[in-house]
Amino acid sequence: MRSTGTFVNGFLLGAGLVYLFDPDRGARRRALVRDRIGRTGRKAGEALETTARDLRNRSVGAVAEIRAAVRTRRDREAVPDEVLAERVRSAIGRVVSHPGAITVTASEGRVTLGGRVLAGEVDRLLARAARVRGVEDLVNELEVHAEPNNVPDLQGGRPRAARPEPLQEHWAPTTRLLAGTLGGLALLAGIRRRGPAGAMAALVGLGLLGRAATNLPGRRLSGLGAGRRAVDVQKTIEVDAPLDHVWRLWSDFESFPRFMTHLRSVRETGPGRWRWVVDGPLGTPLEWEAVVTRWEPERLVGWKTVAGSRVEHAGVVRFEPNRRGGTRITLRMSYNPPAGAIGHAVASFFGADPKRQMDEDLLRLKSLLETGKTTGKEEQVAVDEVAAPSTAPSTSPSEERSGP
Repeated sequence: MRSTGTFVNGFLLGAGLVYLFDPDRGARRRALVRDRIGRTGRKAGEALETTARDLRNRSVGAVAEIRAAVRTRRDREAVPDEVLAERVRSAIGRVVSHPGAITVTASEGRVTLGGRVLAGEVDRLLARAARVRGVEDLVNELEVHAEPNNVPDLQGGRPRAARPEPLQEHWAPTTRLLAGTLGGLALLAGIRRRGPAGAMAALVGLGLLGRAATNLPGRRLSGLGAGRRAVDVQKTIEVDAPLDHVWRLWSDFESFPRFMTHLRSVRETGPGRWRWVVDGPLGTPLEWEAVVTRWEPERLVGWKTVAGSRVEHAGVVRFEPNRRGGTRITLRMSYNPPAGAIGHAVASFFGADPKRQMDEDLLRLKSLLETGKTTGKEEQVAVDEVAAPSTAPSTSPSEERSGP
């Protein structure tokens, strides 16, 4: 086991050194790593400042709640009826799906709730209203409905889940700080203990650290069960070229590798189906097959990967004329790389993440359209060499409205 671990560590170290000190691209890669370390440091400083502010606010709030709780009823501060009613309205809006259907009136600490509510939300509603500071008595005059049926006030709306903060999708800064601290302690304990129990503790610690650092739910962090959405990427760029020129270049997928240096090849495999091969981390190739799901000439292109692709993703790129006679390109993409957001973070550290690659390739496209030329992988590329008349790939009816 020890020799195997030594071999793996040596292999990883060697691969990292080859990546960073490659004679052709090593200098650029080292610069990217330095930039990434600097950016990570700045983000860490901003996160610490935000966490400190959140912790301070929570502490002040907790002290205020304790003071309010220990006051006797006679000594409590009188709350104006209008203020108390607004406090209750704000609080119940977080636990019911149709807060506009609830009426709230207050009189000298006595709060009356009326209107229509779903049966599954009554208990949460009453419990939340009773905890509002200043509420002395709560009167229930609610009209309860098991189902929305034909009740106009209960149509639509967004279900509210009364879940504890650790079970919510996004955590507050203080929660992330506590989870990260606990994860770090669990990781250290697991490393020291070793064995199955130590490995489990280390795994839990890593999970908590990752969750705290990224503020992403576990399925997106690991990529398991996230479908095509572990990481979201968006980019908007203005190009000083007419919309029809931009569209003619963009709609010819097979020409992309000529000026997009991170693309190795794009090949049509069937009606509306294309096989893409790109440079992955450490120069390893990644490939997938995607189908065109939306094709609206000079307006948008949408796509998604076929089932079983190694890197699942979906996206849409929109084209709009701007006021200067040029074109605004907006690209939105969601993707799930190997190991989810963790894999994205590793690739991002080495400058091989799709966001950075997309930024660089869009700048080359901008240069190609505005100046008529750009630098490809090893040569100058002219716009006349790559722009061809566009043809619309076929899309099936079931795919017509797919994508982000």
